[in-house]
Amino acid sequence: MPSALTATELRSTGIEHGLDSIGFAKVEAFTSTKNHLVERKKQGLHGGMQFTYRNPERSTDPSRTLEGAQTLVVGARSYWRKRPEAENSQEPVGRVALYALEDHYQQLRNGLEAIVQILDHHGFNSRILIDDNALVDREAAYRAGIGWYGKNTNLLLPDRGSWFVLGSVITNANFPPDIPNNGSCGTCERCIPACPTQAITAPGVLDANRCLAWLLQSEGQFPIEFREALGDRIYGCDDCQISCPPNRREERMQENFVSESFSAPVLIHEMLEMSDEELMQKYGRWYIPRRDPRYLRRNALVVLGNTSRASSRRARKILEQYLESDDNMIRSHAVWAAKRLKFEGLLEKLKDDPSPLVQEELHRKVTGNK
Repeated sequence: MPSALTATELRSTGIEHGLDSIGFAKVEAFTSTKNHLVERKKQGLHGGMQFTYRNPERSTDPSRTLEGAQTLVVGARSYWRKRPEAENSQEPVGRVALYALEDHYQQLRNGLEAIVQILDHHGFNSRILIDDNALVDREAAYRAGIGWYGKNTNLLLPDRGSWFVLGSVITNANFPPDIPNNGSCGTCERCIPACPTQAITAPGVLDANRCLAWLLQSEGQFPIEFREALGDRIYGCDDCQISCPPNRREERMQENFVSESFSAPVLIHEMLEMSDEELMQKYGRWYIPRRDPRYLRRNALVVLGNTSRASSRRARKILEQYLESDDNMIRSHAVWAAKRLKFEGLLEKLKDDPSPLVQEELHRKVTGNK
């Protein structure tokens, strides 16, 4: 490795371009992580999630991504910003997880690309790995000494918590690895009872079948047992992080920073009135199963059914439209929302509906929300 290029130079460059923490790890197989993925998938805890579960052999072996790779340069970027106050509106507003309110992954990529440019200049090969199936980001960050695993399964940075997106540069340059962080949550378990669906089944173990953030990204019916717990969440869930004491430090550090690039509030009535093209144009940056806008509609109908601020006339008109949908899944969720909002009179015309999904909802006892 040329003497002119040092780990210190790469760290300084990354920080200058917006990264908050940078660490170095040796390129080697994440054997323990692969075993965890295989075992938890065998137990059904993946809930159909693909991501790093799809091909554990690949996602836990960074050497498969770049021939001759020696080092992972791992970066973290904070995404906590003070959430703007929602304007007083008669229309229900969907809550979005903080990381998805602006494109923090692009900002993370910008910092990593600055590192790649230096590596390229010195004749090394490199590739950026961010939010895909090629690598388990948290394990790379742990091995690079950036943080430790919290009991909510997130990676916690020392004195700053888990409000961070993670990504790596894999390169054939050889740098000394950092020592993994030996921090821990100690006796704190606040995140476990804070989860609205008890998805954290044990410290460090997440059952994706119960995780609202994953269920919003899953195909098929939204599970009936978790619909009320979904509340106003339209994308993601931050509850286990909101309850995490170390995150208070990051929030204090950023409390005066109000982002001007946050996406506009998600207005549920408006969302349900959009065309497929409009939905994908506005929300296409989210992970949407099969890139099919019907899942955005499904989720919005559940949120509509949970709101106590629905404008009755407008909500009724929307539900009338969705109860006539050709899509059995959408029609069945509209039945649930109509019952929650006490619009049972709209359901008379569906009593002979041929869909088992719709009939199941028609005969289901649902507690009203108004």
